[in-house]
Amino acid sequence: MTIETLFATRLYRKVLPRAGAFNAELAKTCIAIAREDRAGQRWSKAHNYTGYTSYASLNDLPLRAPVFAELQKHLDAQVKAFAKALQFERTKLRLDSMWINVMEKGGVHTAHIHPHSAISGTYYVAIPKGASAIKFEDPRLAMMMAAPAKKPSAARGNRPFVTVEPTPGTVLLWESWLRHEVVQNTARGLRISVSFNYA
Repeated sequence: MTIETLFATRLYRKVLPRAGAFNAELAKTCIAIAREDRAGQRWSKAHNYTGYTSYASLNDLPLRAPVFAELQKHLDAQVKAFAKALQFERTKLRLDSMWINVMEKGGVHTAHIHPHSAISGTYYVAIPKGASAIKFEDPRLAMMMAAPAKKPSAARGNRPFVTVEPTPGTVLLWESWLRHEVVQNTARGLRISVSFNYA
C-alpha cells in the first residue's frame, strides 16, 4: 500500500534577522500614517474595522516612507524564493499592493481571499501578548460533504483549520486563493502588521 500527498497547500514562514530596530521604526511610521490618513480612518470606521487600515486609502507606501521601501526589498526576496518552491513558471512577481493594519482589542478580520494576485502575505511588526492569531482554512472544505469530523489530535496537515500565532519580524506567505481570517484580538496593545499582494 502507498499513500501519497496530492495538492498540498504551502505556507511560507521566515523570521527576518535583526528585526528589532527595523520593527521599531516601522511601527512608529505605521502609527504616524494612521494618525494622518483621514480617508483610511473613515473607511475603517465605515467597515467596522476595530483600529485602522490603509487598505482602501493608500497605494504608495514604499514611496511614502523609506522603511516601507526597505520592507519591500525583504519581501521581494522572500516572494521570489516562495514562487520558486511552488514551481511557478514565472518566479519574478511584482508588488501589487501593500497596506497597514493597526488592530485594537476586540478587532477581527473575517475570512477572505485576495483575488487578482498570485501570492499574498503579512509581515508582523508588533504583536503584544494575547494578540490574535491568523487562521487558515482548508480550501477543499466546501467540497467535503459527508466527510466525518477530524480527531482533535489530527496531524496539522489533516485539520480543516490551522492557526498560526505570529511573532514580530515574521513574514508569512501563501497563495492568494487560500482563505484566511484574523480571529478576535484579545491583546490590550496594538497589533501592527503590513499585508501585501504580489501579482
